[in-house]
Amino acid sequence: MTWKNLSIASLFAIVSLGAVAANAQGNVTPHAYMYGDHLDIAKVVSVSEATSSGCGVVNARMAYLDSAGKSKVLDYLTVGQGCGQNN
Repeated sequence: MTWKNLSIASLFAIVSLGAVAANAQGNVTPHAYMYGDHLDIAKVVSVSEATSSGCGVVNARMAYLDSAGKSKVLDYLTVGQGCGQNN
């Protein structure tokens, strides 16, 4: 097997794994975080939060993989990033 064939095969493998992860993430029901929940987070896939122009509490969502490799989504509250450098 030449390097060219090996690199093409590797590229297709990576692209197909990404597509499977994206498809699995779309079918996951979000879990709302409650204080004291024990989370099994092996790898964070993405984090997003609602847009906010000022300081305050906003909704956020984290997609992650647990230690078994299962995709999960967590909804939680966080402080908005629109606060700037003022404390």
